[in-house]
Amino acid sequence: MKITAQQVNELRKITGAGMMDCKKALVESDGDIENAIDILRKKGQKVAAKRADRSADEGVVLSKVSDDKAFAAAVMINCETDFVAKNTDFITFTQSVLDLAVKNKIKNTDELKAADLNGHTVEESITNQTGVIGEKIELGMYEVVDAASSYAYIHPGNRIATIAGFNKAGDFDAEGKDIVMQIAAMSPVSLSKDDVPSDIIEREIEIGKDQARQEGKPEEMIEKIAMGKLNKFFKENTLLNQAFIKDGKKNVSQYLQEKDKDLTVVDFKRVALGS
Repeated sequence: MKITAQQVNELRKITGAGMMDCKKALVESDGDIENAIDILRKKGQKVAAKRADRSADEGVVLSKVSDDKAFAAAVMINCETDFVAKNTDFITFTQSVLDLAVKNKIKNTDELKAADLNGHTVEESITNQTGVIGEKIELGMYEVVDAASSYAYIHPGNRIATIAGFNKAGDFDAEGKDIVMQIAAMSPVSLSKDDVPSDIIEREIEIGKDQARQEGKPEEMIEKIAMGKLNKFFKENTLLNQAFIKDGKKNVSQYLQEKDKDLTVVDFKRVALGS
């Protein structure tokens, strides 16, 4: 049976598979599109199983805000090599997953994996990509922010993406951009000191004590010194208390209050390869 270019293009549009892979699947299925899709899926599942023990440390990280600005999401899809991560088709596929997530305001990873992307679940589509590309492909991270107004930033190279939400809606685009760029550059661990996980606080106190002892400080001063170092940690690593990157004389909270005395960040996420 003669396979036409139109059939190949149709199958490629549906599956995202390579042209030669689509042609081979159509030949094998005698031109039946549905059977060809199954053949490609089976190929993807087989490759995924073969490469399950491989590490997928490279990838693409993207973020986006919904049209009403009340929702933002960031997604990481991993692959094995930088070569694939820079491939236009792989970036486009990652963007299609993110577009679906933002359009439907999908709340978590499980919902995203089960969501329909061109007739297949996102999870199935990722498996199909494994078959097409020949590398281990997986959904690495998915984060969201739900707020009165939301903002997103993608650092050049698609390796870091951030999202953040304000407590108010309004003309805050400039401030929103500054905040998501601040998060990308300064990698805060939490919003404020009240949000820092207890295990991180305990670790920082122990590190402070050890440093003080190594410096030969008196034992009765160790606790006080450690708490001083902890406060410095809060200042450097909590978003609202960090020095604003465009003006180190003020912190992020002060910068926002200059625009609106009640304006603050209510949530943020930073997604980065290797983190």
